[in-house]
Amino acid sequence: MGSTPSSPDGKDPVTPQADDLPASEARMIEAFVSHLRNERHLSDHTVTAYCRDLTRLATFLTRGDSSLAAARYPQLRRFLAQQHALGYARASIARRVGAIRTFYRWALATGATDGDPAALLGTPRVVNRLPTVLRPREAAALAEAPGPAAATLRELDPLERAVSLRDRAVLELLYGSGLRVGEVTGLMCEHVDLDRGRVLVRGKGDKEREVPMSDHAVDSLDAYLSAGRPTMAGEDRRALFFNRKGKPFSGRDIRAMVEQYARRLLPGRRVTPHTLRHSFATHLLEGGADIRAVQELLGHASVATTQRYTHVSRTRLFQAYEQSHPRA
Repeated sequence: MGSTPSSPDGKDPVTPQADDLPASEARMIEAFVSHLRNERHLSDHTVTAYCRDLTRLATFLTRGDSSLAAARYPQLRRFLAQQHALGYARASIARRVGAIRTFYRWALATGATDGDPAALLGTPRVVNRLPTVLRPREAAALAEAPGPAAATLRELDPLERAVSLRDRAVLELLYGSGLRVGEVTGLMCEHVDLDRGRVLVRGKGDKEREVPMSDHAVDSLDAYLSAGRPTMAGEDRRALFFNRKGKPFSGRDIRAMVEQYARRLLPGRRVTPHTLRHSFATHLLEGGADIRAVQELLGHASVATTQRYTHVSRTRLFQAYEQSHPRA
């Protein structure tokens, strides 16, 4: 019984659908999702994750002849124990605890429940692993991977040429400006100012920030806008990036694209779009950038989140010492 845990390659498992639940459960989850999206202004990624977590919980409770409104603390504990037994990582379970707590606080405040059964739930301790970071030459090679010589580009099929130009522009934004996947997928043409070398992004909590673009990113976007986007643009003419079917480029599309180039250039390494964001931040700090400036560029609400990148820099510092000093 229960959901299948994530596969080792990190792909999403098959998840119970809200449509499979009793109508009362589906309506409650729908109302909660609406609250997260319209009142809390959480990102689409977070809203989707919370909806998935609540659907899992509701499925578990329904199978035990209970419901979200009638659940009690011991049932929530049994659900989390089941998730642990199924092999989910502590980070995944910790997020589910967060989703459950948020849900029951909302349910109590709106009168959907007469108590908060999640109030006493503990959160699994998550090991704070340092982010994976590419070396500058590796990140640069990955960003430039879709860029064949101009003569080769002209010989490509128009769609293949457009895909190559699009991929180069997206990779340059991920590494050169440190954008999140959701920030890239949300870009519209009017958000890009090539003359000023700036891009306006909407980050977590629906907060906007203006981020500088590198010269490489400006050149790549200019080439894509003039010779790539017209070939790919579908019905949603405002979107900046599109997939081969003319639909707006999705987070899944971007992850698959990054993995494709990484497999070719960095075999055996796990590289995700967020790896390029981690690399952006670390390389700025290693180059002497002020941590507060990096915080603003990344769109972090707290400088404590940005400080984890200083640990990566220190790790490299000690590695360089151990590898280079004759008495190390």
